[in-house]
Amino acid sequence: MDLVTPPAVVPARHRRGAGVPPAPRTGDPSPARPRSTARRREPAGTPARVRLLALTVALLVAVLAVLITLEVRRERAGLAVIGEQTAPVVMASSDLYFALSDMDAQLANILLVGDETGLGFTRDEALTIYRDRRGEVSAALQRAAETADADPRAAQAVRGILDALGRYETLAAQMILLDGQDPHPAGRPAAPTLAKYRQATDLLKAELLPAAQGLIDRNTQILEDTYQRQRAVTFAVREWVVAAGAAALLAVLLLQVYLARRFHRWLSPALVLATLAVAGLGAGGLVLTTDGAEYLRVAKKDSFDSVLALNRARAVSYDANADESRYLVDPRRAAAYEKAFFGKTDQLVSLDGATLPTFDGRLAAALRDYRAGKGAGWQGFYGKAFRNITFEGEDTAAERTLVAYQTYQVDDRRIRALAGSGRLRAAIAFCTSYQPGDSNYHFSAYDKELAAWIGINEGWFERSIRDGERQLAGWTIIPAATASTVLVLLVLGVRRRVGEYR
Repeated sequence: MDLVTPPAVVPARHRRGAGVPPAPRTGDPSPARPRSTARRREPAGTPARVRLLALTVALLVAVLAVLITLEVRRERAGLAVIGEQTAPVVMASSDLYFALSDMDAQLANILLVGDETGLGFTRDEALTIYRDRRGEVSAALQRAAETADADPRAAQAVRGILDALGRYETLAAQMILLDGQDPHPAGRPAAPTLAKYRQATDLLKAELLPAAQGLIDRNTQILEDTYQRQRAVTFAVREWVVAAGAAALLAVLLLQVYLARRFHRWLSPALVLATLAVAGLGAGGLVLTTDGAEYLRVAKKDSFDSVLALNRARAVSYDANADESRYLVDPRRAAAYEKAFFGKTDQLVSLDGATLPTFDGRLAAALRDYRAGKGAGWQGFYGKAFRNITFEGEDTAAERTLVAYQTYQVDDRRIRALAGSGRLRAAIAFCTSYQPGDSNYHFSAYDKELAAWIGINEGWFERSIRDGERQLAGWTIIPAATASTVLVLLVLGVRRRVGEYR
Protein backbone atom coordinates (compact mmCIF):
# COMPACT_ATOMS: atom_id res chain seq x y z
CA MET A 1 0.00 0.00 0.00
CA ASP A 2 1.31 3.32 -1.10
CA LEU A 3 1.64 5.79 1.52
CA VAL A 4 1.04 9.25 0.59
CA THR A 5 3.39 11.58 2.31
CA PRO A 6 1.61 14.71 3.35
CA PRO A 7 3.09 17.94 2.05
CA ALA A 8 5.36 19.82 4.32
CA VAL A 9 3.70 22.60 6.13
CA VAL A 10 5.38 25.97 5.40
CA PRO A 11 5.02 28.59 8.06
CA ALA A 12 2.96 31.51 7.03
CA ARG A 13 5.77 33.99 7.51
CA HIS A 14 7.85 32.08 4.92
CA ARG A 15 5.18 31.81 2.30
CA ARG A 16 5.58 33.86 -0.90
CA GLY A 17 3.38 36.84 -0.80
CA ALA A 18 2.72 36.54 2.84
CA GLY A 19 0.69 39.45 4.08
CA VAL A 20 -0.52 40.20 0.55
CA PRO A 21 -4.19 39.53 0.07
CA PRO A 22 -4.98 37.02 -2.62
CA ALA A 23 -5.87 38.24 -6.05
CA PRO A 24 -9.54 38.37 -6.61
CA ARG A 25 -11.14 35.63 -8.45
CA THR A 26 -12.03 36.07 -12.07
CA GLY A 27 -15.50 37.42 -12.29
CA ASP A 28 -15.56 38.65 -8.69
CA PRO A 29 -16.66 42.19 -8.26
CA SER A 30 -13.90 44.72 -7.57
CA PRO A 31 -13.51 45.43 -3.92
CA ALA A 32 -15.10 48.68 -2.76
CA ARG A 33 -12.58 51.55 -2.49
CA PRO A 34 -12.80 53.50 0.68
CA ARG A 35 -14.70 56.82 0.12
CA SER A 36 -12.61 59.94 0.48
CA THR A 37 -13.60 62.11 3.38
CA ALA A 38 -11.90 65.20 1.86
CA ARG A 39 -15.10 66.92 0.54
CA ARG A 40 -16.89 66.33 3.75
CA ARG A 41 -14.09 67.81 5.81
CA GLU A 42 -13.15 70.61 3.43
CA PRO A 43 -15.99 72.23 3.96
CA ALA A 44 -19.01 71.14 5.12
CA GLY A 45 -19.38 75.02 5.36
CA THR A 46 -18.36 76.04 1.83
CA PRO A 47 -21.93 76.49 0.49
CA ALA A 48 -22.79 78.56 3.55
CA ARG A 49 -19.75 80.77 3.01
CA VAL A 50 -20.57 81.24 -0.66
CA ARG A 51 -24.13 82.17 0.18
CA LEU A 52 -22.95 84.59 2.91
CA LEU A 53 -20.52 86.36 0.58
CA ALA A 54 -23.15 86.61 -2.15
CA LEU A 55 -25.68 87.97 0.33
CA THR A 56 -23.15 90.52 1.57
CA VAL A 57 -22.57 91.71 -1.98
CA ALA A 58 -26.31 91.96 -2.60
CA LEU A 59 -26.89 93.94 0.61
CA LEU A 60 -24.03 96.36 -0.07
CA VAL A 61 -25.20 96.94 -3.63
CA ALA A 62 -28.72 97.54 -2.34
CA VAL A 63 -27.39 100.09 0.18
CA LEU A 64 -25.43 101.82 -2.60
CA ALA A 65 -28.47 101.92 -4.87
CA VAL A 66 -30.70 103.32 -2.12
CA LEU A 67 -28.12 105.99 -1.24
CA ILE A 68 -27.84 107.14 -4.85
CA THR A 69 -31.61 107.07 -5.42
CA LEU A 70 -32.31 109.16 -2.32
CA GLU A 71 -29.53 111.58 -3.23
CA VAL A 72 -30.90 112.00 -6.74
CA ARG A 73 -34.33 112.86 -5.34
CA ARG A 74 -32.83 115.27 -2.81
CA GLU A 75 -30.63 117.01 -5.38
CA ARG A 76 -33.55 117.41 -7.79
CA ALA A 77 -35.67 118.91 -5.01
CA GLY A 78 -32.79 121.23 -4.02
CA LEU A 79 -32.27 122.45 -7.57
CA ALA A 80 -36.00 123.09 -7.86
CA VAL A 81 -36.07 125.06 -4.60
CA ILE A 82 -33.10 127.22 -5.61
CA GLY A 83 -33.85 127.56 -9.30
CA GLU A 84 -37.64 127.84 -9.27
CA GLN A 85 -38.56 129.21 -5.84
CA THR A 86 -35.92 130.96 -3.75
CA ALA A 87 -33.80 132.65 -6.42
CA PRO A 88 -36.81 134.04 -8.35
CA VAL A 89 -38.17 135.51 -5.11
CA VAL A 90 -34.82 137.19 -4.40
CA MET A 91 -34.85 138.64 -7.89
CA ALA A 92 -38.46 139.75 -7.50
CA SER A 93 -37.50 141.53 -4.27
CA SER A 94 -34.66 143.32 -6.06
CA ASP A 95 -36.99 144.27 -8.91
CA LEU A 96 -39.39 145.67 -6.32
CA TYR A 97 -36.69 147.93 -4.86
CA PHE A 98 -35.67 149.14 -8.32
CA ALA A 99 -39.24 149.85 -9.46
CA LEU A 100 -40.12 151.70 -6.25
CA SER A 101 -37.03 153.89 -6.62
CA ASP A 102 -37.87 154.82 -10.20
CA MET A 103 -41.51 155.48 -9.33
CA ASP A 104 -40.33 158.17 -6.93
CA ALA A 105 -37.83 159.50 -9.47
CA GLN A 106 -40.66 159.98 -11.97
CA LEU A 107 -42.75 161.84 -9.38
CA ALA A 108 -39.81 164.21 -8.95
CA ASN A 109 -39.49 164.53 -12.74
CA ILE A 110 -43.20 165.44 -13.00
CA LEU A 111 -42.54 168.37 -10.70
CA LEU A 112 -39.28 169.23 -12.47
CA VAL A 113 -40.66 169.61 -15.98
CA GLY A 114 -44.01 171.15 -14.99
CA ASP A 115 -45.95 172.18 -18.06
CA GLU A 116 -42.79 172.79 -20.10
CA THR A 117 -42.57 171.04 -23.47
CA GLY A 118 -39.17 172.14 -24.74
CA LEU A 119 -36.95 170.30 -22.29
CA GLY A 120 -36.61 167.03 -24.20
CA PHE A 121 -38.83 165.30 -21.65
CA THR A 122 -42.44 166.00 -20.75
CA ARG A 123 -44.80 165.58 -17.82
CA ASP A 124 -46.82 162.98 -19.75
CA GLU A 125 -43.71 160.90 -20.39
CA ALA A 126 -42.88 160.96 -16.68
CA LEU A 127 -46.45 159.88 -15.86
CA THR A 128 -46.22 157.01 -18.34
CA ILE A 129 -42.99 155.71 -16.81
CA TYR A 130 -44.48 156.13 -13.32
CA ARG A 131 -47.48 153.95 -14.25
CA ASP A 132 -45.22 151.36 -15.89
CA ARG A 133 -43.12 151.12 -12.75
CA ARG A 134 -46.22 150.82 -10.59
CA GLY A 135 -47.24 147.81 -12.68
CA GLU A 136 -43.77 146.30 -12.16
CA VAL A 137 -44.10 146.84 -8.41
CA SER A 138 -47.40 144.94 -8.41
CA ALA A 139 -45.92 142.07 -10.42
CA ALA A 140 -42.85 141.85 -8.18
CA LEU A 141 -45.01 141.85 -5.04
CA GLN A 142 -47.17 139.10 -6.49
CA ARG A 143 -44.10 136.93 -7.19
CA ALA A 144 -42.74 137.57 -3.71
CA ALA A 145 -46.09 136.77 -2.11
CA GLU A 146 -46.40 133.42 -3.91
CA THR A 147 -43.84 131.83 -1.59
CA ALA A 148 -44.20 134.15 1.39
CA ASP A 149 -46.89 131.98 3.02
CA ALA A 150 -44.21 129.42 3.89
CA ASP A 151 -42.13 132.05 5.69
CA PRO A 152 -43.90 134.17 8.35
CA ARG A 153 -41.22 136.87 8.30
CA ALA A 154 -41.40 137.24 4.53
CA ALA A 155 -45.20 137.25 4.66
CA GLN A 156 -45.10 140.01 7.28
CA ALA A 157 -42.68 142.04 5.12
CA VAL A 158 -44.96 141.69 2.09
CA ARG A 159 -47.98 142.84 4.11
CA GLY A 160 -46.00 145.81 5.40
CA ILE A 161 -44.97 146.78 1.87
CA LEU A 162 -48.54 146.51 0.61
CA ASP A 163 -49.78 148.75 3.42
CA ALA A 164 -47.06 151.37 2.91
CA LEU A 165 -47.48 151.19 -0.87
CA GLY A 166 -51.18 152.00 -0.55
CA ARG A 167 -50.38 155.10 1.48
CA TYR A 168 -47.57 156.09 -0.88
CA GLU A 169 -49.79 155.82 -3.95
CA THR A 170 -52.45 157.93 -2.22
CA LEU A 171 -49.90 160.68 -1.56
CA ALA A 172 -48.57 160.37 -5.13
CA ALA A 173 -52.06 160.67 -6.60
CA GLN A 174 -52.73 163.78 -4.51
CA MET A 175 -49.41 165.30 -5.60
CA ILE A 176 -50.11 164.59 -9.29
CA LEU A 177 -53.59 166.10 -8.96
CA LEU A 178 -52.29 169.26 -7.24
CA ASP A 179 -49.52 169.65 -9.78
CA GLY A 180 -51.97 169.36 -12.67
CA GLN A 181 -54.23 172.03 -11.13
CA ASP A 182 -51.39 174.53 -10.62
CA PRO A 183 -49.17 174.95 -13.73
CA HIS A 184 -45.68 176.16 -12.91
CA PRO A 185 -42.30 176.75 -14.57
CA ALA A 186 -39.74 173.98 -14.68
CA GLY A 187 -38.44 173.02 -11.26
CA ARG A 188 -40.63 175.36 -9.26
CA PRO A 189 -43.79 173.55 -8.13
CA ALA A 190 -46.24 175.17 -5.71
CA ALA A 191 -45.47 174.74 -2.02
CA PRO A 192 -48.49 172.46 -1.28
CA THR A 193 -47.52 170.20 -4.19
CA LEU A 194 -43.90 170.01 -3.06
CA ALA A 195 -45.01 169.32 0.52
CA LYS A 196 -47.10 166.39 -0.68
CA TYR A 197 -44.10 165.04 -2.62
CA ARG A 198 -41.93 165.32 0.49
CA GLN A 199 -44.45 163.22 2.40
CA ALA A 200 -44.43 160.60 -0.34
CA THR A 201 -40.65 160.38 -0.67
CA ASP A 202 -40.20 160.38 3.11
CA LEU A 203 -42.58 157.43 3.31
CA LEU A 204 -40.61 155.70 0.58
CA LYS A 205 -37.33 156.24 2.42
CA ALA A 206 -38.62 155.43 5.89
CA GLU A 207 -40.83 152.41 5.16
CA LEU A 208 -41.04 151.16 1.59
CA LEU A 209 -37.39 150.85 0.63
CA PRO A 210 -36.27 149.47 4.03
CA ALA A 211 -39.08 146.91 3.86
CA ALA A 212 -38.09 145.95 0.32
CA GLN A 213 -34.45 145.67 1.40
CA GLY A 214 -35.53 143.53 4.35
CA LEU A 215 -37.37 141.22 1.97
CA ILE A 216 -34.25 140.99 -0.20
CA ASP A 217 -32.08 140.21 2.82
CA ARG A 218 -34.53 137.61 4.15
CA ASN A 219 -34.84 135.77 0.86
CA THR A 220 -31.10 136.03 0.22
CA GLN A 221 -30.45 134.38 3.59
CA ILE A 222 -32.94 131.62 2.82
CA LEU A 223 -31.17 131.03 -0.50
CA GLU A 224 -27.75 130.94 1.16
CA ASP A 225 -28.96 128.56 3.89
CA THR A 226 -30.53 126.28 1.30
CA TYR A 227 -27.35 126.25 -0.76
CA GLN A 228 -25.08 125.53 2.22
CA ARG A 229 -27.36 122.76 3.46
CA GLN A 230 -27.62 121.16 0.02
CA ARG A 231 -23.88 121.29 -0.52
CA ALA A 232 -23.04 119.88 2.92
CA VAL A 233 -25.44 116.96 2.52
CA THR A 234 -24.16 116.24 -0.99
CA PHE A 235 -20.57 115.96 0.24
CA ALA A 236 -21.64 113.76 3.16
CA VAL A 237 -23.59 111.47 0.84
CA ARG A 238 -20.63 111.31 -1.52
CA GLU A 239 -18.48 109.89 1.29
CA TRP A 240 -21.13 107.26 2.02
CA VAL A 241 -21.40 106.41 -1.67
CA VAL A 242 -17.62 105.95 -1.89
CA ALA A 243 -17.63 103.76 1.23
CA ALA A 244 -20.59 101.62 0.11
CA GLY A 245 -19.24 101.30 -3.44
CA ALA A 246 -15.77 100.27 -2.24
CA ALA A 247 -17.24 97.76 0.21
CA ALA A 248 -19.51 96.22 -2.45
CA LEU A 249 -16.65 95.99 -4.94
CA LEU A 250 -14.36 94.38 -2.34
CA ALA A 251 -17.07 91.89 -1.38
CA VAL A 252 -17.69 90.76 -4.95
CA LEU A 253 -13.94 90.39 -5.55
CA LEU A 254 -13.59 88.32 -2.37
CA LEU A 255 -16.43 86.12 -3.58
CA GLN A 256 -14.64 85.49 -6.86
CA VAL A 257 -11.32 84.75 -5.14
CA TYR A 258 -12.99 82.33 -2.73
CA LEU A 259 -14.75 80.48 -5.53
CA ALA A 260 -11.54 80.33 -7.56
CA ARG A 261 -9.56 78.81 -4.72
CA ARG A 262 -12.20 76.27 -3.72
CA PHE A 263 -13.35 75.20 -7.14
CA HIS A 264 -10.28 75.94 -9.29
CA ARG A 265 -12.38 77.90 -11.76
CA TRP A 266 -10.62 81.19 -12.21
CA LEU A 267 -13.22 83.02 -14.26
CA SER A 268 -16.97 83.26 -13.83
CA PRO A 269 -18.49 85.40 -16.62
CA ALA A 270 -21.55 86.22 -14.52
CA LEU A 271 -19.45 87.40 -11.58
CA VAL A 272 -17.14 89.39 -13.86
CA LEU A 273 -20.19 91.21 -15.21
CA ALA A 274 -21.47 91.70 -11.65
CA THR A 275 -18.11 93.22 -10.68
CA LEU A 276 -18.23 95.63 -13.60
CA ALA A 277 -21.81 96.60 -12.73
CA VAL A 278 -20.88 97.27 -9.08
CA ALA A 279 -17.84 99.32 -10.14
CA GLY A 280 -19.96 101.27 -12.63
CA LEU A 281 -22.66 102.02 -10.08
CA GLY A 282 -20.14 103.21 -7.50
CA ALA A 283 -18.27 105.35 -10.04
CA GLY A 284 -21.53 106.74 -11.35
CA GLY A 285 -22.65 107.67 -7.84
CA LEU A 286 -19.33 109.41 -7.19
CA VAL A 287 -19.52 111.38 -10.43
CA LEU A 288 -23.17 112.20 -9.79
CA THR A 289 -22.59 113.66 -6.33
CA THR A 290 -19.44 115.50 -7.42
CA ASP A 291 -21.09 117.02 -10.48
CA GLY A 292 -24.21 117.84 -8.47
CA ALA A 293 -22.17 119.85 -6.00
CA GLU A 294 -20.38 121.59 -8.87
CA TYR A 295 -23.58 122.51 -10.73
CA LEU A 296 -24.92 123.93 -7.49
CA ARG A 297 -21.73 125.90 -6.85
CA VAL A 298 -21.69 127.40 -10.34
CA ALA A 299 -25.37 128.30 -10.07
CA LYS A 300 -25.09 129.91 -6.64
CA LYS A 301 -21.55 131.23 -6.22
CA ASP A 302 -20.36 131.94 -9.75
CA SER A 303 -23.71 133.05 -11.16
CA PHE A 304 -26.34 134.08 -8.66
CA ASP A 305 -24.04 135.91 -6.24
CA SER A 306 -23.15 138.22 -9.14
CA VAL A 307 -26.81 138.49 -10.21
CA LEU A 308 -27.72 139.55 -6.69
CA ALA A 309 -24.92 142.11 -6.40
CA LEU A 310 -25.68 143.55 -9.84
CA ASN A 311 -29.44 143.68 -9.29
CA ARG A 312 -28.87 145.55 -6.05
CA ALA A 313 -26.49 147.85 -7.90
CA ARG A 314 -29.22 148.52 -10.44
CA ALA A 315 -31.77 149.32 -7.74
CA VAL A 316 -29.35 151.65 -5.94
CA SER A 317 -28.48 153.32 -9.26
CA TYR A 318 -32.12 154.17 -9.88
CA ASP A 319 -32.45 155.52 -6.36
CA ALA A 320 -29.35 157.67 -6.91
CA ASN A 321 -30.79 158.91 -10.19
CA ALA A 322 -33.92 159.90 -8.27
CA ASP A 323 -31.72 161.83 -5.82
CA GLU A 324 -30.53 164.00 -8.72
CA SER A 325 -34.12 164.97 -9.54
CA ARG A 326 -34.91 165.53 -5.86
CA TYR A 327 -31.82 167.72 -5.59
CA LEU A 328 -33.13 169.99 -8.33
CA VAL A 329 -36.79 170.09 -7.30
CA ASP A 330 -36.33 170.75 -3.57
CA PRO A 331 -33.66 173.38 -2.86
CA ARG A 332 -34.30 173.22 0.89
CA ARG A 333 -33.20 169.60 0.95
CA ALA A 334 -30.61 169.85 -1.83
CA ALA A 335 -27.61 169.27 0.47
CA ALA A 336 -29.23 166.17 1.98
CA TYR A 337 -30.02 164.77 -1.45
CA GLU A 338 -26.49 165.44 -2.67
CA LYS A 339 -25.13 163.57 0.34
CA ALA A 340 -27.56 160.72 -0.32
CA PHE A 341 -26.42 160.57 -3.95
CA PHE A 342 -22.80 160.17 -2.95
CA GLY A 343 -23.73 157.59 -0.32
CA LYS A 344 -25.29 155.47 -3.05
CA THR A 345 -22.26 156.10 -5.29
CA ASP A 346 -20.10 154.71 -2.51
CA GLN A 347 -22.35 151.66 -2.26
CA LEU A 348 -21.77 151.00 -5.94
CA VAL A 349 -18.08 151.89 -6.30
CA SER A 350 -16.29 152.50 -3.02
CA LEU A 351 -12.92 154.23 -3.34
CA ASP A 352 -11.05 154.89 -0.08
CA GLY A 353 -11.06 158.56 0.79
CA ALA A 354 -13.00 159.66 -2.29
CA THR A 355 -15.47 162.52 -2.14
CA LEU A 356 -17.98 163.68 -4.72
CA PRO A 357 -15.53 166.27 -6.20
CA THR A 358 -12.64 163.76 -6.31
CA PHE A 359 -14.59 160.66 -7.29
CA ASP A 360 -14.27 161.06 -11.08
CA GLY A 361 -10.47 161.36 -11.02
CA ARG A 362 -10.13 158.47 -8.56
CA LEU A 363 -12.37 156.22 -10.65
CA ALA A 364 -10.48 157.07 -13.86
CA ALA A 365 -7.18 156.15 -12.15
CA ALA A 366 -8.66 152.91 -10.80
CA LEU A 367 -9.86 151.95 -14.28
CA ARG A 368 -6.39 152.59 -15.73
CA ASP A 369 -4.87 150.33 -13.08
CA TYR A 370 -7.47 147.67 -13.81
CA ARG A 371 -6.67 147.70 -17.52
CA ALA A 372 -2.97 147.44 -16.61
CA GLY A 373 -3.74 144.16 -14.83
CA LYS A 374 -3.64 145.42 -11.25
CA GLY A 375 -7.13 144.20 -10.41
CA ALA A 376 -10.24 146.03 -9.30
CA GLY A 377 -9.12 148.72 -6.85
CA TRP A 378 -12.62 149.46 -5.58
CA GLN A 379 -15.17 147.89 -3.27
CA GLY A 380 -18.96 148.09 -3.17
CA PHE A 381 -21.39 146.12 -5.30
CA TYR A 382 -19.23 146.51 -8.38
CA GLY A 383 -16.13 145.51 -6.45
CA LYS A 384 -17.83 142.28 -5.41
CA ALA A 385 -19.07 141.59 -8.93
CA PHE A 386 -15.68 142.33 -10.55
CA ARG A 387 -14.04 139.84 -8.18
CA ASN A 388 -16.49 137.17 -9.28
CA ILE A 389 -16.03 137.43 -13.04
CA THR A 390 -16.19 133.83 -14.23
CA PHE A 391 -17.82 133.39 -17.61
CA GLU A 392 -16.81 134.06 -21.18
CA GLY A 393 -17.49 137.66 -22.19
CA GLU A 394 -18.26 138.74 -18.64
CA ASP A 395 -15.05 140.77 -18.26
CA THR A 396 -15.93 142.83 -21.33
CA ALA A 397 -19.50 143.39 -20.13
CA ALA A 398 -18.24 144.40 -16.70
CA GLU A 399 -15.78 146.96 -18.04
CA ARG A 400 -18.36 148.41 -20.44
CA THR A 401 -20.78 148.80 -17.53
CA LEU A 402 -18.28 150.65 -15.38
CA VAL A 403 -17.23 152.93 -18.23
CA ALA A 404 -20.89 153.79 -18.88
CA TYR A 405 -21.35 154.43 -15.16
CA GLN A 406 -18.29 156.70 -15.24
CA THR A 407 -19.91 158.76 -18.01
CA TYR A 408 -23.12 159.06 -16.00
CA GLN A 409 -21.16 160.22 -12.95
CA VAL A 410 -19.48 162.96 -14.99
CA ASP A 411 -22.96 164.09 -16.09
CA ASP A 412 -23.96 164.45 -12.44
CA ARG A 413 -21.23 167.05 -11.84
CA ARG A 414 -22.46 169.01 -14.83
CA ILE A 415 -26.02 168.99 -13.46
CA ARG A 416 -24.82 170.38 -10.15
CA ALA A 417 -22.60 172.94 -11.86
CA LEU A 418 -25.51 174.21 -13.99
CA ALA A 419 -27.83 174.41 -11.00
CA GLY A 420 -25.15 176.10 -8.90
CA SER A 421 -24.61 178.76 -11.55
CA GLY A 422 -28.33 179.63 -11.59
CA ARG A 423 -29.12 177.80 -14.83
CA LEU A 424 -31.86 175.67 -13.35
CA ARG A 425 -33.80 175.17 -16.55
CA ALA A 426 -30.68 173.98 -18.39
CA ALA A 427 -29.86 171.65 -15.48
CA ILE A 428 -33.39 170.19 -15.58
CA ALA A 429 -33.27 169.72 -19.35
CA PHE A 430 -29.90 167.98 -19.16
CA CYS A 431 -30.97 165.85 -16.17
CA THR A 432 -34.31 164.60 -17.49
CA SER A 433 -33.77 164.39 -21.25
CA TYR A 434 -33.22 161.10 -23.09
CA GLN A 435 -31.71 162.90 -26.08
CA PRO A 436 -28.23 161.66 -27.10
CA GLY A 437 -25.58 163.31 -24.96
CA ASP A 438 -27.94 164.17 -22.08
CA SER A 439 -27.84 162.62 -18.62
CA ASN A 440 -30.84 160.29 -18.85
CA TYR A 441 -29.60 159.11 -22.24
CA HIS A 442 -26.30 158.15 -20.63
CA PHE A 443 -28.09 156.64 -17.64
CA SER A 444 -30.20 154.52 -19.99
CA ALA A 445 -27.05 153.39 -21.85
CA TYR A 446 -25.45 152.50 -18.51
CA ASP A 447 -28.56 150.56 -17.50
CA LYS A 448 -28.46 148.58 -20.76
CA GLU A 449 -24.82 147.62 -20.20
CA LEU A 450 -25.63 146.60 -16.65
CA ALA A 451 -28.61 144.55 -17.84
CA ALA A 452 -26.35 142.76 -20.35
CA TRP A 453 -23.89 141.91 -17.58
CA ILE A 454 -26.72 140.64 -15.40
CA GLY A 455 -28.03 138.64 -18.36
CA ILE A 456 -24.75 136.73 -18.74
CA ASN A 457 -24.91 135.57 -15.13
CA GLU A 458 -28.63 134.85 -15.24
CA GLY A 459 -28.06 132.73 -18.35
CA TRP A 460 -25.38 130.68 -16.62
CA PHE A 461 -27.52 130.34 -13.51
CA GLU A 462 -30.40 128.92 -15.53
CA ARG A 463 -28.03 126.76 -17.56
CA SER A 464 -26.43 125.27 -14.44
CA ILE A 465 -29.81 124.47 -12.90
CA ARG A 466 -31.04 122.98 -16.18
CA ASP A 467 -27.87 120.90 -16.74
CA GLY A 468 -28.02 119.61 -13.19
CA GLU A 469 -31.63 118.55 -13.59
CA ARG A 470 -30.86 116.92 -16.95
CA GLN A 471 -27.99 114.90 -15.49
CA LEU A 472 -30.17 113.68 -12.63
CA ALA A 473 -33.11 112.74 -14.85
CA GLY A 474 -31.80 109.32 -15.92
CA TRP A 475 -30.68 108.35 -12.45
CA THR A 476 -34.16 107.84 -11.09
CA ILE A 477 -34.13 104.21 -12.35
CA ILE A 478 -30.44 103.42 -12.98
CA PRO A 479 -29.54 102.45 -9.37
CA ALA A 480 -32.49 100.07 -8.97
CA ALA A 481 -31.94 98.55 -12.41
CA THR A 482 -28.22 98.05 -11.75
CA ALA A 483 -28.84 96.50 -8.33
CA SER A 484 -31.38 94.07 -9.84
CA THR A 485 -28.90 93.12 -12.57
CA VAL A 486 -26.17 92.46 -10.01
CA LEU A 487 -28.54 90.25 -8.01
CA VAL A 488 -29.37 88.14 -11.08
CA LEU A 489 -25.68 87.81 -11.99
CA LEU A 490 -24.84 86.76 -8.44
CA VAL A 491 -27.44 84.01 -8.57
CA LEU A 492 -26.12 82.79 -11.90
CA GLY A 493 -22.52 82.96 -10.70
CA VAL A 494 -22.88 80.98 -7.48
CA ARG A 495 -25.81 78.64 -8.16
CA ARG A 496 -23.80 75.96 -10.00
CA ARG A 497 -21.01 76.02 -7.44
CA VAL A 498 -23.38 75.60 -4.53
CA GLY A 499 -25.23 72.93 -6.47
CA GLU A 500 -22.15 70.72 -6.50
CA TYR A 501 -22.71 70.05 -2.82
CA ARG A 502 -26.18 68.69 -3.18
